Amino acid sequence: MKQFYAFVRKEINHILRDVRTMMILLAIPVIQIILFGFAISTEVRNADIAIYDPSNDAATQRIGELIEVSSYFNVYKYVKTPQEINNLFKRGEVSMVVVFSDQFREKLMHTGKAEIQIIADASDPNNATSLTNYLKGIIGSYQQELMREQKVPYQITSEMKLLYNPQMKGSYNFVPGVLGMILMLICAMMTSIAIVREKEMGTMEVLLVSPMKPLLIIIAKAVPYFLLSCINLTTVLLLSIFVLDVPVAGSLFWLITVSLVFIFVSLSLGLLVSTVTESQMTAMLISGMVFMLPVVLLSGMMFPVENMPFLLQMVSHIIPAKWYISAVKDIMIKGAGFEAISKELAILAGMIVVLLVVSFKKFKSRLE
Repeated sequence: MKQFYAFVRKEINHILRDVRTMMILLAIPVIQIILFGFAISTEVRNADIAIYDPSNDAATQRIGELIEVSSYFNVYKYVKTPQEINNLFKRGEVSMVVVFSDQFREKLMHTGKAEIQIIADASDPNNATSLTNYLKGIIGSYQQELMREQKVPYQITSEMKLLYNPQMKGSYNFVPGVLGMILMLICAMMTSIAIVREKEMGTMEVLLVSPMKPLLIIIAKAVPYFLLSCINLTTVLLLSIFVLDVPVAGSLFWLITVSLVFIFVSLSLGLLVSTVTESQMTAMLISGMVFMLPVVLLSGMMFPVENMPFLLQMVSHIIPAKWYISAVKDIMIKGAGFEAISKELAILAGMIVVLLVVSFKKFKSRLE
């Protein structure tokens, strides 16, 4: 038994010596329970909506109050002209607009009927369906309130208008998300083992005596994987357009541009992992597990970011896939141009600079 305990102690010491792997293995369950506990929710809350109210009477004000106090909606603004509605959707500032008819209360009191138009962004069919049902419930509660007070069978009808995806196809929503996940995971995973492999194979010394500068070595490591990623991008786009019938409503040039920038971000992230890890297994574990959960859960790919606690919403801002998925939706589904994606492009470009600088510093310290 003493020999058995000695072998057990030896294995424990062997595991404990790899501190980084131990931290990853112990931290992953904590991260998973927090993310799955708080991020996964099919409910839509705090969705930004706008209201167009040409009547501005007691009835429309009361419905507006019910919408404002609801936990499902956040009244972003009251628009003054119909032209503002399209601009709000193009910029992605609201998910829905409520449009009251002229003389809303007067028509309701005299004819017993009035109309409300609900304009929803259907690029995410699940969100559009949920928000529409929530809003109809609020309208129905106001209708019941009137009937209790005046004993008159008032009828408020809702007219639906679905933008960008009137057929409510699910592929319109998941294609941008899957595209972001594929590029992020494959690019990061492929490049994360690039430098670590050199060290494990004993060829790092060749790089140390090479006349190449560290920055050029890092970039040279990324170039082959960049070319492979471009092939993946082309394949996924062709399948999305010709097999899944997801249109490219906007500029193909800007779609490819933002995709290439995102590929650079993913490659840079993989290179950073490669420079700070000691083994290929650790690098693969980080790129495969640590990156996958945030991309799937916090990027808005599957679950609305608005539903999450404030802290997780802040964490989602540092996930490159969130900005890429948002830009792809704007271009492919909404037909937006450079103005709509300029913020996402700037953030992704900034991430490239930061990741490359940190990778260079880490790599240079290894050379020393």
